[in-house]
Amino acid sequence: MKTANLHRKTGDERFRRRASWTSFIILCALSVLVARMFHLQVILGHHMRRLSENNRIRIQSVNPPRGLILDAAGRVVAGNRPAFDVYWTPADARDPRADAVLLADYLGIPVDEVLERATPVLDSPKPQAVRVAEDVGRDVVGVLEAHAWELAGMRIEVGSMRYYPFGPAAAHLVGYVAQVSKEDLAKARHAANRPGDRVGKIGVEKLFGVELSGKHGGRLEEVDARGRPVSVMRSVPPLSGCNVRLTLDMNLQKDARRLMAGKSGALVALDPNTGRVLALVSEPSFDPNWFVGGLTSARWDALVSDLDRPLQNKALAGEYPPGSVYKIVTALAALEEGVAGPGTVHFCPGDYEYGDRHFRCWRKGGHGTVSLARALAESCDVYFYKVGERLGVDRLAFYASGCGLGQVPGLGLASEARGLVPTAAWKKRRTGQRWVGGETLSLAIGQGFNLVTPLQAAVLIAAVANGGTVYKPLLAYSVERPDGHVLTRFTPQAVGSLPVSARNLDLVRQGLCQAVNGPAGTARVAALPGVEICGKTGTAQVVGRKDREKFLNETDFRKSFKDHAWFVAYAPAEAPRIAVAVLVEHGEHGASTAAPIAREVIARYLGVEVEGPPEYVPGEDEPIGD
Repeated sequence: MKTANLHRKTGDERFRRRASWTSFIILCALSVLVARMFHLQVILGHHMRRLSENNRIRIQSVNPPRGLILDAAGRVVAGNRPAFDVYWTPADARDPRADAVLLADYLGIPVDEVLERATPVLDSPKPQAVRVAEDVGRDVVGVLEAHAWELAGMRIEVGSMRYYPFGPAAAHLVGYVAQVSKEDLAKARHAANRPGDRVGKIGVEKLFGVELSGKHGGRLEEVDARGRPVSVMRSVPPLSGCNVRLTLDMNLQKDARRLMAGKSGALVALDPNTGRVLALVSEPSFDPNWFVGGLTSARWDALVSDLDRPLQNKALAGEYPPGSVYKIVTALAALEEGVAGPGTVHFCPGDYEYGDRHFRCWRKGGHGTVSLARALAESCDVYFYKVGERLGVDRLAFYASGCGLGQVPGLGLASEARGLVPTAAWKKRRTGQRWVGGETLSLAIGQGFNLVTPLQAAVLIAAVANGGTVYKPLLAYSVERPDGHVLTRFTPQAVGSLPVSARNLDLVRQGLCQAVNGPAGTARVAALPGVEICGKTGTAQVVGRKDREKFLNETDFRKSFKDHAWFVAYAPAEAPRIAVAVLVEHGEHGASTAAPIAREVIARYLGVEVEGPPEYVPGEDEPIGD
């Protein structure tokens, strides 16, 4: 009996000890739980409440419509059209990379493309949406909507897609937009941009990028656990970008491009009295619409491997020997320095002996006795060899720089090249060798080290046309709000004057008018009934004369060895309204290739009806010259 009571007593004590330990453990667990709840709800309460609200309430950015780019007559050169865009918030996905694979499959694009676009926000714990595809078709929209339950954080929005109605016609000038890159976002000028935004990459789209972009709007949305919108709590509409009105005449631009079709080169037309750009063509061109939605690898490879360089703006970035167009500069320098005058004549037998070398004139039999005006009209090389020799390289360089050569014209686009005005000191720095006299002779007729862009040539001939004022090329009339209110108005800006007297400039102008309208002018193919055109042809050598003759005798003579063709002109002679520079790569002769193009452009701008260019029949011993 005592033993049974003892066992019962021992069991009760063991139970009480276990109950005490159990109660202690429960009490400790409750204490930890209460402490944790206190920490979360009291100490971290504000922070946790904010995180909860962020998961339930989202601020979604709303992209603004991009401003329009208009030509001088108000025609839309760059506009917008509706498009379905796909946005994705990786932070809403349980496994973002797995969802990216699924999303790419439904979109029909490589998963690397989705991941690349999502990279800026892929590892961010903060919910941020990024545009992973734009302008998707209705069939893709249907697939995505049907599988929306699988794709947390995916949404489809109706946005606006940039559209260029004239396609390649003004691509190099207007430019194009593409999705902002990670490198762009790090730059100060893109501080207001967000991942997925489209920004201007070249041309006017880039130059006026801030004005065209507008300002983002936003929506305060309530979302469910998978990031799908439930309701819109508040919204702020986006502010549309401003419109930019260009000086471009789109009808003239289209005509100029059609005339340059099949050729590689450039054409620039300016208003000589203001510097306003009327047309600017670079051929071959490309369609800027290709870039808006993302360029395919195959198309990009085709563009960059094309030997005719369709992506280069040849009007601004192409640097070429000016050929006989440079004789305008040589003539101005000779007159102003007293090396030549109205009555100064030189005899041209067909070549000029200098030291142990013979410098030939383009006309095999020579021009005979010529004055400066006739030398310009008939492009006599020997005349300019002689005056160039007396001037010297550095005085030629002074006048070339005064005419705007060797300087960035200032249109404002990033691709503008400076060209080259050589001097004796430049050659010494560049090659370590001294300047030799024979190089001055080549320089005087636009060969040698000389390099000029078509835009520089247009600025020069425009200054000759207007009486000597050098204008900065003007690309836009104004920046306007969508309601038409003008925010910024651009006015013509004179940046200098030709370093020559009015009397001497008039002598040069006489020579240019004879070049087109005289009986033996090299540019008489450009003559236009009822309108007096003044101009200068030019043929720029790509390879030296001896090499060219060697190649001409070979059956496999390549196009890349052929000379470039130049023509610069203005009209009408007494009251100029248009100045044009045409450069045709490997076009051989300015008279036969470039001049007819300029003639047509001038005729169309002035509203003159023409049936076709007059036939140019060279003499028996006279090849088609400059």
